Amino acid sequence: MPTVDILSLLIAERQKLDRAIEALQGPTKRRGRPPKNSLNGASPIATFEPTEAPKKKHRKFSAAQRKQQGERMKAYWAAKKKAAAKPQSKAARKAKKTAKAA
Repeated sequence: MPTVDILSLLIAERQKLDRAIEALQGPTKRRGRPPKNSLNGASPIATFEPTEAPKKKHRKFSAAQRKQQGERMKAYWAAKKKAAAKPQSKAARKAKKTAKAA
């Protein structure tokens, strides 16, 4: 039997073995972000979730603090509205237009 035939048979057998190994253990290298619910790489320890998750600490305003913050915001927006309603001088409008063009 010529060596070329033996070589082609060995290569075919190696390809069969590679496909069988890949089917048993999965692909060797996966690019990109792993899937969210991966069953292949999940270990029993990693999938275990504690019975009670730790509580997140939230900052809470008291009723008085909310009221004070609301008043501050009303004053802020009133000042903004007043500033927007005030007519600008011609020099200020020209400066604003040239700044946009630049």
